[in-house]
Amino acid sequence: MDGRLIYLMGPSGSGKDSLIEAARTPLQSIDCEVVRRVITRSAESVGEDAIGVSHEAFERRRQAGEFALSWNANGLDYGIPIQIDHWLKEGRQVLVNGSRGHLAEALQRYPTLLPVLLTVKEEVLRERLLRRNRESLAQIEERLRRNALFTASDSVGDVQIYRLDNSGKLAITVQNLLKLIAFSVEPDRT
Repeated sequence: MDGRLIYLMGPSGSGKDSLIEAARTPLQSIDCEVVRRVITRSAESVGEDAIGVSHEAFERRRQAGEFALSWNANGLDYGIPIQIDHWLKEGRQVLVNGSRGHLAEALQRYPTLLPVLLTVKEEVLRERLLRRNRESLAQIEERLRRNALFTASDSVGDVQIYRLDNSGKLAITVQNLLKLIAFSVEPDRT
């Protein structure tokens, strides 16, 4: 039996990287692989535990078929290594840090994926983005506007998007993620 892809999404500043790091050991204990993305930014960038490559190296990898999924967002290229297909075939669950804008394409390749949207109250998100000091005020407001548009939907087609609020304590969000994975019922999509 094939495993299941858990597709974690959320706006910049929602705490995806913190959640993934905090949940890493408990996820591994339930035979769930946590994937490191390949990103076209330096490995020294603060935040996600990712593999940083140049745009040229990323394109070479993409052309060589090294990515199961890839996309461009906010001027960066993101790739999910093809190794996830092997883990899924082995029956393992696999957690990826995905893109909200790429969800429809991911569903085409992995129709049984579990889409999980990490949400955070707007005022908490604004404060986190300001604290990071990576973007201008105008860029932060644009991110907040885009986030409001995306979070208005509870589904993509007939696929429900599961929501996790990360406005409070991270430990509670970790517990809720583990419960969601353990108790998610595979919908019949035939």
